[in-house]
Amino acid sequence: MKKHILIVSQYFYPEQFRINDIALEWLKRGYKVTVLTGIPNYPQGKFFKGYGLLKKRKETWNGVDIIRIPLFARGKTSVGMVLNYFSFVISGFFWKCFTKVKADCVFTFEVSPMTQALIGVWYSKKHKIPNYIYVQDLWPENVEIVTGIHSKAIIGPISKMVNYIYKNCDKIFATSPSFVKEIQKRTPGEENKVLYWPQYAEEFYEPTDVKSSLIPQDGALNITFTGNIGTAQGLEILPKTARLLKEQNIKVRFNIVGDGRNKDNLITCIKENEVEEYFNLVGWQHSTNIPHILAASDAAFLSFANNSLYSMTIPAKLQSYMACGIPILASVCGETERIIKEALCGFVSAIGKSAELAEIVIQFSNLTDNEKETMKENAIQYYNLHFNKSELHIQMENELMVFV
Repeated sequence: MKKHILIVSQYFYPEQFRINDIALEWLKRGYKVTVLTGIPNYPQGKFFKGYGLLKKRKETWNGVDIIRIPLFARGKTSVGMVLNYFSFVISGFFWKCFTKVKADCVFTFEVSPMTQALIGVWYSKKHKIPNYIYVQDLWPENVEIVTGIHSKAIIGPISKMVNYIYKNCDKIFATSPSFVKEIQKRTPGEENKVLYWPQYAEEFYEPTDVKSSLIPQDGALNITFTGNIGTAQGLEILPKTARLLKEQNIKVRFNIVGDGRNKDNLITCIKENEVEEYFNLVGWQHSTNIPHILAASDAAFLSFANNSLYSMTIPAKLQSYMACGIPILASVCGETERIIKEALCGFVSAIGKSAELAEIVIQFSNLTDNEKETMKENAIQYYNLHFNKSELHIQMENELMVFV
């Protein structure tokens, strides 16, 4: 009988994060899996229907045991987000003190907030078991970007917390080679415990002939963004780009599939640039619908806000796009730019440069069908070579074998 893995993740099913698939894969491989998580509220900012402080605090999903500890819903304000972050870790502290769950190792899935990883540290110390973390967001860098706070009085303690977490992890997995290098700066003498483990796309992300009716088919070039609409995504570049394309009478539609804290700002920017007809705001969709939405699109889009941190980031949607075999247009730099160019699966413009983005949109629109088809094939081939789910899980299981 294989061992019991405790996953600590503030976000879990029915919220859509890759940790859902990781948990199911471990279950298939024979491990017992328990997930400590919060009450689902991402990205809408309010508790999902059927969940609450007194509802569905424990459930089993496809064999995975889920424990939901209390937290504040994140809402739409910065205050709400801070309360959301701190309430989860405070609840986790008390859960650690009184829980009867006995696991053989802890695995923290770290997207912001990093504070959630403290729960894994506390639990592993109490039970003297291995502690692992999978880093998706670098802290304190992410805090500075999101909040705009650079005061040493605030960032200093957060930096010390991060060092404490890394010091008390037996293995640290990171989503990009650049993340590995940054984390190794905080683990002197223990650099070898920091490993690159890229994200993969769930198996339902694949090319399909079934096209979603959410994407109009009227001759316009359909460029589709999917995912969270936050400040980090830098989507304000799209209305500015649309205005330039409108001036040249180029028929393009930007389909925005998702929700998030910055959606209202994006809508305002669209109206200010008077390009409403260039946008199709689809709203939140279940991840299983995304392949059909992409199948109805000509290209996928991703972008970042202008910050050096994002040059080190490989966003999860990149793997999803590539697995679906769709050409990619991007306003990015660094790791993501490298992958798109290595794969020969799309075009890249500089972050925040709307004129450059307009140019690559026009360049893409002028490609022949055969050239676009080659981009699709290149995306799939690169994905299968570098982000193969089965091979990545074999690598991960070899790392976890230390506690078996």
